[in-house]
Amino acid sequence: MKPSGRQIELTFEDQSAVITEVGATLRRYDHGGVAVVEGFEAHELPDACRNQVCFPWVNRLSSGEWSYGERLAKVGADNVVKSTLNHGLARWRPFSIDEVGANHCTLSLVLHPLPDYPFLTRFAVTYELGEWGLRVTSRVQNLDGVEVPFSLGYHPYFAVTTGNIDGSWLTIPARSYVAIDSRMLPTGEIVPVEGSELDFREPRLVDGVALDVTYGDLERDESGMFRATLRDANGHEVQVSQDESYPYFQAFSADTLAPPRRRTSLALEPMTAPADALRSGHGRIALAPGETWSGVWRVQRIV
Repeated sequence: MKPSGRQIELTFEDQSAVITEVGATLRRYDHGGVAVVEGFEAHELPDACRNQVCFPWVNRLSSGEWSYGERLAKVGADNVVKSTLNHGLARWRPFSIDEVGANHCTLSLVLHPLPDYPFLTRFAVTYELGEWGLRVTSRVQNLDGVEVPFSLGYHPYFAVTTGNIDGSWLTIPARSYVAIDSRMLPTGEIVPVEGSELDFREPRLVDGVALDVTYGDLERDESGMFRATLRDANGHEVQVSQDESYPYFQAFSADTLAPPRRRTSLALEPMTAPADALRSGHGRIALAPGETWSGVWRVQRIV
C-alpha cells in the first residue's frame, strides 16, 4: 500500500496525470513528456502542502477558539512557532473515489464535525484532462442543519525545465496584495502593488524576489477568468486560470524550503480567501443548509 493510497492515472493525447486517493492530491501532471507540476514519488508523502487541496480553510488559521453562529471551534497548531493550523483538514484524509474515466476522475470527502471545524460538509473534486490542459472543478455542499462557513484553495507547485526559477518570467495581473504580520496572518490592510517589488502585472523576472504573498483585485478577461503565467529561461510556459469563484491568488517561491526543493518551482495557488478567513470573515463563504458552491481553475502548458 502506497502512503497516498490508490493512484488514479489519467491520460489525454500527450498529457498524463496521477491523482491520489489520500487528499485527492495531484501527484503528477506532464504534458508532452515535460513536467507541468513539481510532484512527488508514489512512495513519498507530499512535503510543504505539495499540490494538495486546502479545505475547509486555505492558508493559515490562527490557533485557539473561534465561533460561527452557535458553534464553537478550538483550533490546534501544526506550526507551533506561529500558533497556526495550516492548509485545512482534508489533505491527509482518504477520499471516496466516485468516478474514474480515461481522462477524468471525481473524488469526494464527507468531513464530519471536528474540534477545529464543527460542521458537516461534503467536498468533491473532479480532475479532467482535455485540449484546455488540466481542469479542476470543486464542489462544496452543506450537509449540516446550520449555515456553514469555509474557504478553499489549491497548492500546486509549477515546475521549470531549468535548475531553479531564477531566469523565469512571471505575470500576475493583480492590483493589490494582503499585508501580513509576523505570524503571516492578515493585518486587515490591502496594499496596492504599484511601485513595489510585488508588482507582476507586466512580465518580470523573479530573480532575487522572495514571494509568499496573497494577491487580490485580480484583473479578469471578458469571460471572467483570471490568468497568470510562468515562463522559464528555456521558453517552457504554463498558464494558470481561475473563475470568479476564486477572488484571491497566492504566489510562493519556495525560498523557505530546504534544499533540494528551495526555489526549484513556483507555487501559484487559486484561493477563495486569504489566511484566517474563518476567524476574520474576510473572503469567507457561507452556505445555507443543503446549498452547494462550485468553482473551476485550470492549468495549461503553452506549447
